[in-house]
Amino acid sequence: MSAGRPVKKLPEETIVVSSEPTSELYKQIALQSGASVHRLRITKGSDGALVPNDTGMLVQTTGLRQQSTIYVKDLGPQIRWRTVFLVEYLGPILIHPAFYSFFTKNGEGASYTQTLTLILVVTHFLKRELETLFIHRFSASTMPTSNIFKNSAHYWLLSGVNMAFWIYRQSFYGKSGPSPIVTSLGLALFVLGELGNLSTHLTLRGLRSSGGKERGIPQGLGFDWVTCPNYMFEVVAWLGVALVSLNWSTVLFAIVATGQMGVWAKKKEARYRKEFGGTYKRKRYAILPGIW
Repeated sequence: MSAGRPVKKLPEETIVVSSEPTSELYKQIALQSGASVHRLRITKGSDGALVPNDTGMLVQTTGLRQQSTIYVKDLGPQIRWRTVFLVEYLGPILIHPAFYSFFTKNGEGASYTQTLTLILVVTHFLKRELETLFIHRFSASTMPTSNIFKNSAHYWLLSGVNMAFWIYRQSFYGKSGPSPIVTSLGLALFVLGELGNLSTHLTLRGLRSSGGKERGIPQGLGFDWVTCPNYMFEVVAWLGVALVSLNWSTVLFAIVATGQMGVWAKKKEARYRKEFGGTYKRKRYAILPGIW
């Protein structure tokens, strides 16, 4: 039986051994229906709970039994999460140099502040691209293709076009900028934030094997302070960029990004508490120590 968008050639029944992983159930239905396994979503008929496509979860642990009813949904065209990340972060990398070149006549009329801001923004997103290629491991393989436009808008428009337009206009800075003390402080925060963020990502990578979906309790730099120190260090880095640029568009992006990361961090804290129970040391703050 199918819930939502119907799956073509969906079999009326399928057989898997209860001691097999749930990923085998997905493989069997994909094979019989001719659909991509990444497009399928399976839920239990009894309570609507998701049956995850997981090599580490057994069918019997989901509560499915002989002659249990399941619902299968076609999620539509899918795209890999890694690809989504690469496309998202590419926006600012292309947009900032383009606006910088256009407004400052290939840099000849750029102020020190504008040039330094360009370097920091491009460095930040190049780091993200490299982490996506070589560090990040994803628990979910794909997402709906249509979501890439919504996800990319945050980076291409808010941290791309909006920031670049207001920062690189010659009339905004002329040859002036923030004081050397403010600039130095901004640079220090940026470096601290980027290195701390990288350290956290390396820690999270070590919790999961290549291609695996297992989870572990992260420990190390920042994890005693907040649930998601990678987000905390991200905020620190963008505070640094804001101090260097002294531009409202940078502050706006930092506020919006902090709000979104805070929501994600709260959800992760709830998931940690549910998944690990008493073995997990509960955090009072999700993203910013003493604040949130």
